[in-house]
Amino acid sequence: MNVVSLKQEKSAQAVNIASAQPVMAVVTPLSTTATSASAPKSAAWAATSRRVFEWGLPPVIGLMIFAAIWAVVAALTQGLPGPLSTWHAAVVLFSDPFYINNPNDMGIGWNILSSLKRVATGFGLAAIVGIPMGFIIGRYHFMSRMAAPIISLLKPVSPLAWLPIGLLVFKAADPAAIWVIFITAVWPMVINTAVGVSKVPQDYMNVAKVLNLSEWKVVTKILLPSVMPYLMTGVRLAMGAAWLVIVAAEMLTGGLGIGFWVWDEWNNLNVEHIIIAIFIVGIVGLLLEQCLVLLAKRYSYE
Repeated sequence: MNVVSLKQEKSAQAVNIASAQPVMAVVTPLSTTATSASAPKSAAWAATSRRVFEWGLPPVIGLMIFAAIWAVVAALTQGLPGPLSTWHAAVVLFSDPFYINNPNDMGIGWNILSSLKRVATGFGLAAIVGIPMGFIIGRYHFMSRMAAPIISLLKPVSPLAWLPIGLLVFKAADPAAIWVIFITAVWPMVINTAVGVSKVPQDYMNVAKVLNLSEWKVVTKILLPSVMPYLMTGVRLAMGAAWLVIVAAEMLTGGLGIGFWVWDEWNNLNVEHIIIAIFIVGIVGLLLEQCLVLLAKRYSYE
């Protein structure tokens, strides 16, 4: 082989190598980009799976254990329905929740709405009275000392003990039940609001005096933002107590409502419906609690 042919062969090899290098340069970044793009997706999927495992799986396991215990107790107790029979009864019950046959035979939906209406009325009246009273008691020491023996005396009284007084004064079952809700819900609002007002730093009040702020501005600009966490705690406690006592009050007063519906189903020996009513009361109470939590976050001054 002569020198010229060797040079030509080396030149051809050099051209092949040079032409191959850009291909390598193009292929390598593409593979790296694909790997880096798949990494965040894998991390996001792992984080989602971990959240589902931490927050979704435990409640499911808890409900399954509860249903299993319920089924065992129902199998050992004569007349107590199990989860499956209760579920079938609930499907039938909620297939037409707003039927009306007569004033004494109405769907479960009307009974729930009637109870919520009573709770809303009594709770609203308690808020109108209790929150301003809590501001006054917490703001002025004289009013606090004057109200202390009354609150200490009346707060421990069972809510149902007030029902005969309501029947005597109002001469009707519906306002008597609302009265019981009111007297139950007013104390948490008064006490928590008063405690919140008393916890306001004195430096804030001294600044208000220096600025010569009116009482309205003191309440809206200083007291209300500071008291809001205490106030919302009182509101949540009041709502829980109001929804708790309405069932017992309606059992005694009769008429339309979830409490009366439970008592009526017991008289008919329909235990499945009683268990369904227990779940209804719990679910509605949970929803009311969550609504108040969202409201507290919405109007939080923190």
